[in-house]
Amino acid sequence: MTRKPAAFRLDDPRVIVADADDGAKTRMRGGVRVTPEPDSFDLPVPVAAPPPRRRFAWGTVFWSALGGLVTLGLGLATTRLIEDLYARAEWLGTLGLALAGLALLALLVVCGREIVGLLRLASIEKLRARAQAAIESDDRGEARAIVRALTAALSAAPALARGRAELDTHLTEIIDGRDLLHIAERTLMAPLDRQASQLVARTATRVSLVTAVSPRAAIDLAFVLVAALGMIRRLAALYGGRPGMLGMIRLVRHIIAHLTFTGGIAAGDSLVQQVLGHGVAAKLSARLGEGVLNGLLTARLGLAAIEVARPLPFAALPKPRLSDVAGDLLRRREEQAG
Repeated sequence: MTRKPAAFRLDDPRVIVADADDGAKTRMRGGVRVTPEPDSFDLPVPVAAPPPRRRFAWGTVFWSALGGLVTLGLGLATTRLIEDLYARAEWLGTLGLALAGLALLALLVVCGREIVGLLRLASIEKLRARAQAAIESDDRGEARAIVRALTAALSAAPALARGRAELDTHLTEIIDGRDLLHIAERTLMAPLDRQASQLVARTATRVSLVTAVSPRAAIDLAFVLVAALGMIRRLAALYGGRPGMLGMIRLVRHIIAHLTFTGGIAAGDSLVQQVLGHGVAAKLSARLGEGVLNGLLTARLGLAAIEVARPLPFAALPKPRLSDVAGDLLRRREEQAG
């Protein structure tokens, strides 16, 4: 027998709250019986992992102390040298003191440039992270601040003057944050991406040709290293980075981490599959095949450098692929093999 739906108040005296086992005792004519359901305590309770114990950075202490000792040693050696020069002749001592002051001034300038380069790279990384968060949240105010910072970072590029002027007009319009950053990416990043892809393609072709005709493996290694570092520096400068020596070390670390995270040389890429699967490298000589592989590795390194040095994430524009920057390289090798 089913019961028709009905409405009642819990403070009605005819409403009885009782367990299912008390059914016989709580029956009454015309009453409403409510059976509470027991709470379930079988749900899993998340257990937070204990925070990792922070160990004392003995390595940092060692390198800091060693650097301090080396600096003190160089200072004492310079002081002793100037004193010896003064003991030999006064003009020699004056000349040594002037050279030491000039060296100190140059060192301070170099350190200042390195600090500025590091700060510039850090600002680009922070700008890219802010842009990614603003795209996900569609924050219009944050997007406008990011566009202003982006135009200021790229103010030294005269080729982007028209794009910066267009973005200034868009800032006063009512545009969603995500759309505003997409417009900024198409306006400012598209020409830079084309130049970056051309730079990577030229470097990969040059590396391929040199390593194909080079007689020594040591020469190959040295040329690939110099070409790769020069390519990374030019890509960073193209996107407004302009790193120094310490900045280059930091940038290379980030590129290596990016390559590790994205799977090395992207063996699943269509171009690498074409080289390895269709046997193009097998048709070439050993040296020529080695040159093709070195060119592909350089191109993959350049693509990773573009993603790391770019101040905006790839959202409105597609990422450049390996076939976009190394397709001509493989086509030339196929013609030579045929």
